[in-house]
Amino acid sequence: MAIIETEATLHEAHRDNHTHRDVNGGWLRPAVFGAMDGLVSNLALMTGVVGGAVSHQTVVITGLAGLAAGAFSMAAGEYTSVASQRELVEAELEVERRELRKHPEDEEEELASLYAARGVDAELAREFARQLSRDPEQALEIHAREELGIDPGDLPSPLLAAVSSFGAFALGALLPVLPFLLGATALWPALMLAFVGLFGCGAVVARVTARTWWFSGLRQLALGGAAAGVTYALGTLFGTVVG
Repeated sequence: MAIIETEATLHEAHRDNHTHRDVNGGWLRPAVFGAMDGLVSNLALMTGVVGGAVSHQTVVITGLAGLAAGAFSMAAGEYTSVASQRELVEAELEVERRELRKHPEDEEEELASLYAARGVDAELAREFARQLSRDPEQALEIHAREELGIDPGDLPSPLLAAVSSFGAFALGALLPVLPFLLGATALWPALMLAFVGLFGCGAVVARVTARTWWFSGLRQLALGGAAAGVTYALGTLFGTVVG
């Protein structure tokens, strides 16, 4: 009985520790990319106009305009990109569905060959393919995974990608504008808040990757800081030339 209980405990421990995060969902990439892009692009935009020695009102309007334009652009781009990808996948699934309907024996043999190529005994592979092919929808799912590398029941949502991208970009782009909206007249409060946001975004990304939080945070801080520094220098140069 002790052995059985021990084995049961091990199975439960394996089950609890062997769960995987969603790596195919349509929200993570656009949300992460949107927040990073919003923060870096609007920070760079605002440091550029501040470098050009413009008025406080111009800085605020530029930041808000950059937030709105970027958020809508990101949402539209993500929606179109994900929708196009999904339509392509659905078209390929329809091709596979048509082949399964017209040539079921050939498709069953093709599936058996795939398993045999992976080391399954030929006779067992044929039996395995025969049983899996009994249900047309199950056969379609298996062929899609084996031949196309996709899961028909887990396709990304264009709307989810667009909403995630819009919200994340707007949130990221708001950080460098916020101090100016609250009355700041100098650039440094916006820089401090943006740098904290950059490091924080990088650290959060590390939660879903194999990188350490401090490495990911410092990397994003360095990239955003470099972008802000370059645009500030360009804004100062252009302001001097135009002025």
